[in-house]
This record gives sequence, structure tokens and C-alpha cells, in this order.
Amino acid sequence: MQTAVIVLAAGAGTRMKSKTPKVLHTLAGRSMLAHSLHAATSLNPTHLVTVVGHDRERVTEAVNTVAGELGRPVTVAVQDEQKGTGHAVSCGLEGLPADFAGTVLVTAADVPLLDGKTIADLLAQHTAAPAAAVTVLTSTAVDPTGYGRILRTTDGEVNAIVEEKEATDSQRSITEVNSGVYAFDFETLRDALASLDSNNAQHEFYLTDVIMIARRAGKRVRAQHIADSVLVAGANDRVQLSTLAREMNRRILESWMRAGVTVVDPASTWIDCDVHISQDVTLLPGVQLTGTTSVGEDAVIGPDTTLDNVTVGERAVVVRSHGTDSVVGADATVGPFAYLRPGTRLGAHGKIGAYVETKNADIGEHSKIPHLTYVGDATIGHHSNIGASSVFVNYDGVNKSRTVVGSHVRTGSDTMFVAPLTVGDGAYTGAGTVLKNDVPPGALAVSGGAQRNIEGWVQKNRPGTPAADAAAAAAQPDSPATT
Repeated sequence: MQTAVIVLAAGAGTRMKSKTPKVLHTLAGRSMLAHSLHAATSLNPTHLVTVVGHDRERVTEAVNTVAGELGRPVTVAVQDEQKGTGHAVSCGLEGLPADFAGTVLVTAADVPLLDGKTIADLLAQHTAAPAAAVTVLTSTAVDPTGYGRILRTTDGEVNAIVEEKEATDSQRSITEVNSGVYAFDFETLRDALASLDSNNAQHEFYLTDVIMIARRAGKRVRAQHIADSVLVAGANDRVQLSTLAREMNRRILESWMRAGVTVVDPASTWIDCDVHISQDVTLLPGVQLTGTTSVGEDAVIGPDTTLDNVTVGERAVVVRSHGTDSVVGADATVGPFAYLRPGTRLGAHGKIGAYVETKNADIGEHSKIPHLTYVGDATIGHHSNIGASSVFVNYDGVNKSRTVVGSHVRTGSDTMFVAPLTVGDGAYTGAGTVLKNDVPPGALAVSGGAQRNIEGWVQKNRPGTPAADAAAAAAQPDSPATT
């Protein structure tokens, strides 16, 4: 049997008050559209169609991007005018081949928590013998305002769905609501859509009228009720989006905690859905793991740390730091207050310490950059140590150049590495050295002349200052400084 999924993504979403189409607003690292397409793809449907309308170019581009990530084709159908959900599904059917026969599932791209299991359960209920013509996914809402109400017959069968604007006062008191997710027999859907009219309060073609048409034709209509109503909750404004984002994050955190991850403060911890965390990882308060970040076993992250597309090795520790598109090796330490910019690779047992910024830097195993240093466009070998307040001077105002530091190198504090530059294995530098030329292996590099002390300079040039008074007192034979 063929199965098609039509994802409705044509709405303007005016209540978002945003230049961004509603379905492209994100939670847990994915757009609502992407969440919907991922859920639909888990069924491995024969055909997957997305209906676009408002800002179709941007939404189509997003569809194609997600299709590439999923590794499967997604057909785009266009709804030129927003004439209601029935019209949108009619446009979606145009994206199916002429010989299609089977089941059509309809979902919405603004229902981000709807998962593949829920859709699969709906499909199973729909196709269970004797198969239904229509199966609607329903839930019970504490506040049903805005939702279509499920009308049932005296024997409990679904009779119709009435939209809020069409409902009577007694019908509005019904708390079982339409989720906007359906399974249809293709022929039933096709024929019913052809007979829809827009004679209603909104002058639109309601997809919900298909249920009434099917019932009048004597066809079987079922409902699949789910207790977890959040799975079918929509996001029409930023308040609802925020609420669903927090709920999705809560579920993600719970799933990782049940898999053996310690989350000290779930209220302040946020994890995207594509993040991977190994067993016995500890996440301290204020941690945000986004993108495709991966954390190895027994690592400790936080507090107050943000990692985006960062790979953290086993037993590594990252404290109060920010990292993007970087790699932290096993048993390495980062922070506090480190900034790992894209292209940073810290080897096993390495250290990037307090107030260190790195970018496009490959730092070898057991090498340390303890504090107050900038390392950009550099390669550092293993077991090297970069002194405090050092700067890798990689930019001349026009071009960026690279510095290569060998293994077992020791550099003094305040060393300036003026690229392009190579420092050989085992070399040393003195404090305050400005390196403009290559340093041979095993050499000690120093720069600047010998220190010169100008006696009496302060008393002569800064008379009457506390410094001059202190110097004069220190010069007395009985001064504590001279005894």
C-alpha cells in the first residue's frame, strides 16, 4: 500500500509579528518545518509533499535543505492563495503522481512536538481492518479556544468537526478538539475535496468538512485520541513557541537523564535535538549544547557554558566558556572564560585556560595555553607551553598568515608571534620577546636591548607625587627599605 504525507506550511503566521515565516521559527535547533518533516520521514512514506504559500521562496529553500539532510526527496506544492485547509490539501494532492492509491496523512508544519510514533499509531488505527475512510487525531484541551470541536454520535462515533467560529455555545463547551492531523483514504479525500464549498464564517474551504461528507456517504470515520495533548499543540505566536520550546527541552533533558546523563539544574540547561551526550556526563547549571555538539563519557560541562557544534572528548572539562565548531580532546581542560572560535582543535590532555581565545588553531596533545592569550591561525605541537599574555599576530591589515610552533616549546610571558613564523621543536623564548623571524630548534629567542635604569628619574620628573616621596624616603639610610 502506498502512503503519502502532506505537510501544510503555507500560512502567513501574522501573530508571530515577524519577517520570518512562521514555520521557520526554531526550537531545539530545528525549525518547526524541519521537526514536521523529520517526523513524517520516520514513516518512510512513498511520497512526501510540503504545501508552501506565504514567502514561498524562503520556505521552499528550507524544504530543500531539510530534504538534503534527510536524504530523501520532498515535493513542493504551491498554494497561491490562502483559501483554507481544504484548498491547501487539494494543492498538496497535485504533488502526488496520477496513479497514486493508498493512504494520505495530513500534518501541519506548526506542530513541532508531533513525533513519528504518534503518526505511525494514527496510520495503524486508520488501516486496521476494516479500514476507515477517515481517521482524525484528537486530544482533550484544558482551554479549547480556537480549536475545532469533535462532534460524536450517541454511540461515540465521530460525526463531524465544527470550527470555533461555526460552533454553538454548547458545542464550544466540548473539550475534545481536532489536532489538524488526519489519515485519509485517497479516493475519499479526493472526491470530498471536489465537493467542498466556502459557505462559512471565514469563506474558506475547510478540510474538516471532509469528515461530514464521508459520514453522509456512509463511510467509516474514526478518531485516534491521544492523552498527551502537547504533542499536537500548535505555535501561532511567540508565547506559544516559547512554551513549546521549554516543553521540548524538558523532554530532551529527561531522555538524556534516563540514559545516564547528570543534569544538575534542568531549569537552566538547554539541549538541541541533534546533540549527542554519552553516559556519565555531568552538565552543571547554565549549560547550552546546540547544533551537533557531542560530549564523550565522564566529561563535565559548565557551569555557564555554551557549545555549538563542538566535539568534547572523554573526561574533558569545560568551565564557563563558549565554543563553536571546535574539538576538545579527551582529558583536556578548557576555561574558565575561554573562547573557542571555529577551527579550534585541542589535543588530548591539553589546556586552554582563563581568558584565552583561539581560532583556526590546532593545539597538540599535552600542550597548554594557561591564560590571557590569543592564538589564531596556528599549529602548536605536543607538550608545549605558551606563556601568559602572548599573542599570535596573524593579521597584517590585508592578509592572515599562519604560525607553526613545534613540540616541547616553552615561551615566556608576553611573547608576540608575528606570522608567518616557525618556532622549532624544543625552543624557548624570553618574556616580552617579539618574534619576527623563525626560531631554530632548541634555541632561546630574546628581543630588545639590555635593561637601563635611569636613577632619580621620578624625583626629577614627578616631584611632589606619592611615588617621588616614597623614593626619597627609601633613599634615606635608616629607611626600612634600605635596612
